[in-house]
Amino acid sequence: MWATLRRRRGRAVGAGFRADHGASTREPLVVGVWQACGVRKLYVIGIGAGDPEQVTVQAVNAMRRAEVFFVIGKGEAKRELVEVRTAILAAHMDREYRIVEIVDPPRERTVGDGEYRDVVLDWHARRAALLGEAFAGHDGVGAILVWGDPALYDSTLRMIERVDAVMPLDYEVIPGVTSAQALAARHRIVLHEIGEPVHITTGRRLREEGLAPGVPTVVMLDGETSFTGVPGDDVHIWWGAYLGMPDEELIEGPLRAVESRILQRRNELREQKGWIMDIYLLRRDVG
Repeated sequence: MWATLRRRRGRAVGAGFRADHGASTREPLVVGVWQACGVRKLYVIGIGAGDPEQVTVQAVNAMRRAEVFFVIGKGEAKRELVEVRTAILAAHMDREYRIVEIVDPPRERTVGDGEYRDVVLDWHARRAALLGEAFAGHDGVGAILVWGDPALYDSTLRMIERVDAVMPLDYEVIPGVTSAQALAARHRIVLHEIGEPVHITTGRRLREEGLAPGVPTVVMLDGETSFTGVPGDDVHIWWGAYLGMPDEELIEGPLRAVESRILQRRNELREQKGWIMDIYLLRRDVG
């Protein structure tokens, strides 16, 4: 399902339409049934963590070359995620453009670790099918606005590769400020020790593998608050939610001293907004 709005400097001046797709939530659509691609050029643009002022000059220039923007929506509960993108366009665009909103296909989230990869690949295939249909149905120069940077824990490029394998695309990637960078900037810290590495992982991996010994760890995509399972009284946490947005929240301190405060505030925010987007750094004190 997708709808089109024609906008000029952020104002809608047209109506939309919809198309239904008959795939079940578990059966992937087959990518490769489209006619010749309508999109001549595609930009995959990193837009930072949510602050319009974090959008780079290169990103703005790429946006201004685009005529149609493809946005994957996540339902009314996360409508604000689409609104942030449209606000960024309204702030930076100087020409008429169209927005094509694609409804994100549902994904099974209550699966065991052994099924996780297959479920995600199935979801990517269905997302790629919807993108391919949208690309084929719209001509001109297209763009996709990606949270943070397209290279870090984002599936957009994997979906574009699936489409490109069947329907060749001329696409270009524009880097963006990552949430890890935004977290460090807001807390005014360096992510790693002098000349030392930093580990970037997910909440699921943190639960499975524990905190990497002697390495500061940035944790993303943690819907289960996995930091509560990290043992010891010598771990420090720098936590942030909705970075760069008006509702931004920051908490830092010894993990055992502030974890209950983070949990309480996180639950309050999720209840208020219907969704949460957070990230944190864990560092074990060196004795």
